[in-house]
Amino acid sequence: MRVFKSLVLLFLVPVVRGSMVQLKNGGYEDIVIAINPELPEDHNIIRNIQDMVKEASAYLFNATKQRFFFKAVKIIIPLHWLPKPEYLSVKTESYDKADVIVANPFLKYGDDPYTLQYGGCGEKGRYIHFTPDFVLNDNLYNIYGSRAKVFVHEWAHLRWGVFDEYNNDAPFYVSVNSGYARVEATRCSADVTGQYIVQSCMGNSCMTRECKYDQQTKLYEAGCKFIPYKTQISPASIMYMQSLPSVVEFCDQSTHNEKATNLQNKMCNYKSTWEVIMNSPDFSNTSPINSASPPFETSFSLLQTKDRVVCLVLDVSGSMGSYNRINRLYQAAEIFLLQIIEMGSWVGIVTFDSTAQIKINLQQIVSETVRQNLITYLPTSASGGTNICAGVRKGFEVIKQKSNLDGSEIVLLTDGEDSGMSSCLTEVKNSGSIIHTIALGPSAAPELEQFSDMTGGLKLYATDTVDSNGLIDAFSGISSGSGNIFGQSIQLESTAQSVAVKQWMNGTVTVDSTVGNDTFFVVTWDQSTSPPDILLRDPKGKEYRTSNFTVSNLNLRTARLNIAGTAEVGDWLYWIQNNHIISQVISMIVTSRAASLAVPPVTVKAHMNKDTNNFPNPMVIYAEVSQGFLPVLGATVMATVEPQTGSAVELKLIDDGSGADITKNDGIYSKYFTSFKGNGRYNLKVHIQGRNQTVKLGRRQSQALYVPGYTENGEIKMNAPRPEVSDEEIQAKLGSFNRVATGGSFVVENVPSGGTTDVFPPCKITDLEAQFEEDKIHLSWTAPGNDLDEGQADRYIIKMSESLLDLRNTFEDATSVNTSSLVPKPAGTKESFQFKPENVTIENGTIIYFAIRAIDNASLNSEVSNVVQAALFVPPKESLPDTLPTDVINDGVNVSIIVLIVTGSVIAVLIAVSITVCILHKKNRKGGPELRM
Repeated sequence: MRVFKSLVLLFLVPVVRGSMVQLKNGGYEDIVIAINPELPEDHNIIRNIQDMVKEASAYLFNATKQRFFFKAVKIIIPLHWLPKPEYLSVKTESYDKADVIVANPFLKYGDDPYTLQYGGCGEKGRYIHFTPDFVLNDNLYNIYGSRAKVFVHEWAHLRWGVFDEYNNDAPFYVSVNSGYARVEATRCSADVTGQYIVQSCMGNSCMTRECKYDQQTKLYEAGCKFIPYKTQISPASIMYMQSLPSVVEFCDQSTHNEKATNLQNKMCNYKSTWEVIMNSPDFSNTSPINSASPPFETSFSLLQTKDRVVCLVLDVSGSMGSYNRINRLYQAAEIFLLQIIEMGSWVGIVTFDSTAQIKINLQQIVSETVRQNLITYLPTSASGGTNICAGVRKGFEVIKQKSNLDGSEIVLLTDGEDSGMSSCLTEVKNSGSIIHTIALGPSAAPELEQFSDMTGGLKLYATDTVDSNGLIDAFSGISSGSGNIFGQSIQLESTAQSVAVKQWMNGTVTVDSTVGNDTFFVVTWDQSTSPPDILLRDPKGKEYRTSNFTVSNLNLRTARLNIAGTAEVGDWLYWIQNNHIISQVISMIVTSRAASLAVPPVTVKAHMNKDTNNFPNPMVIYAEVSQGFLPVLGATVMATVEPQTGSAVELKLIDDGSGADITKNDGIYSKYFTSFKGNGRYNLKVHIQGRNQTVKLGRRQSQALYVPGYTENGEIKMNAPRPEVSDEEIQAKLGSFNRVATGGSFVVENVPSGGTTDVFPPCKITDLEAQFEEDKIHLSWTAPGNDLDEGQADRYIIKMSESLLDLRNTFEDATSVNTSSLVPKPAGTKESFQFKPENVTIENGTIIYFAIRAIDNASLNSEVSNVVQAALFVPPKESLPDTLPTDVINDGVNVSIIVLIVTGSVIAVLIAVSITVCILHKKNRKGGPELRM
């Protein structure tokens, strides 16, 4: 065992979940950029990607003070593009694990490049998304800047977990300098200069005027834009406006604008982006390179995907005869072969005990007949020992009969331990095959997941608790990683319960408009050899009974109904009665596929924030709910975490920007997990339900800034307005839906055997807001829990200061606010608190900063919250003309000053002329009539 673990340490390099990027001597290698399989063949995409990364490498190298560059990149080419001699085969790389994807936006919703970020400050993102228009269209240069600069902006999100330094939701804030209050654009650095204007257009004629103040917010009015001067002195910052020619740096301590109301300040505790980068593992593991340019030019490998090739490698050792495992394996693998694996895929089956046997060589799934033939080779009996390496090698043998191992997949299931696993470790690592592992029961080899870690495979776990459907869910989660969501099976329901004699199991499954093809309703049971009484009613009232379901002679405990054509949209109701003589566990599983190639289905991706955890560190559950690339908002998301021993824990995930949830309304539902029941494996499953009245689509965060325009040589040059889709348009496209997804397995260690004490404080409050209401301050936030975001805190401490940094750095020394009347509410509840600050002179330009900390009943303190400002700002009175033509605004000169100077000069001249005429008139009257006029 020690030999095995030491070998594993040699082979494993810490990587982002899914990502294969490695950093060697400052050079990033094995970056995967994948082209979506929907895109038509266009070799300009490949060429422009290469040009972008090469240019970005030099830009990154200088921006990071000669530390990092892009050394080696792999580009994944879609299967349907014509093969070329220079295209190699993918190995363990795939679209769904790519660092960068090139894919169409859903609803043609603009070309904003963005990075999907789940985690907090310093945590790596999931992927960068570029649209083909962004990659191909040079007209977008004025909006985002060069593609190379944008790539570096997004890479900083992805790799180092920094955030944007602009804020479309809070584009302005009040700043006080030298006792003078004014409204500023949210930016970094504050040295970036520009004008505040509103533009209105009628046809081709556009009028521009200076922004006015909003009497409600005391900031600039809605529609006001900050238009930067094209020529700047400031070199920062890449995370604000990388498009400016002068911008070549990240904001550091000397240039950081901690007063700006942006996500970088909120998420990273007012640290600059460069400080966060310097704290990253990348930075600590490298040194500056003594060179003016990167030491290597970026190299590229072009890898083409191929048909999916899967070999099931299934344990049939004696222990598989316990706990009905062999029958449950048959049920689960049957669902995989008949419903999950995609058409066109190749499948073979191997079984192993102390030796391995080929049950059937690779067959291509081109018809229902092939699927039905494959299930006849699934094992039905168990005996013998466990030789995992024998099974894996036999799986390789099956795959090699068709082609090499590159890009192939093995689904390895076992319930036992095997001391000989180290003998095939090197072979597995170098194979080019992806190994998905399913650990069944409490005794499956602890080293099993190392096969998945080395090859980028899924890690799945099923307990022997029958009413969790764990094994069926594990197999159902092994879909293709090709990016073709239209061909993938989607799980709508997976539920099971113990039903007493003559009692009913009832439920509703919603088939939404985005799915409906290849729809299966599957009922399983665990005792009787005859089916329970089944009644299924579709939304139009058509009924299906037990006789309409098919029961295979090979599997007498599964009844399956395949709905012909496209299933009716709406609620399907079912009633299942246990007609057996004893109680039995009955389950309902529903799968479907996309209804149309034109409309992407609603999909769910669930996972934990890490695969292994040491107590008492908390974990975070994530579920990303989306349609295409747009977030789905307003869904009810329930997570079930099942431990190796003990009962399952159910948690409601939230998307309100509090607790573990980083960003409100981004379609990523989150929750802390702290209910550790012991050491060992746990599995994650999520149920998602959306109802008509609450569900809608949202917008992505962490985007490159869409620059509205520039002032250049005294002339304002506006870009085309950013494409917007109305809320009504995107909300109307989504109805009610049901989804189920597995989040894989994770391992927990160091949980005390005698139970745990309270070790988790309340979570950090991240959504504190403050504002003046006459002479009072109104604070609002979301309540944390007793243990992170669960339960109820005991009390709050609120502090105030006229210095943001003093409040951040020395919270305890700041002025306390009397909170004796403030009793915390349950976690997730909105809190509101109003008070009159004491010993503070409130006048125009007064800014007070606030922060809050929660304390639980064990006197454990939360982190200090985000720091917020309450600013009393009375805007100056305005006397401006409504509109000015664009061309009268000159570079660097305030329009109102020009107007006042011109108007004042004209009045002065008129007064002078009038006085002169009057004096002359008086003199002429005294001097005689001959001088009169």
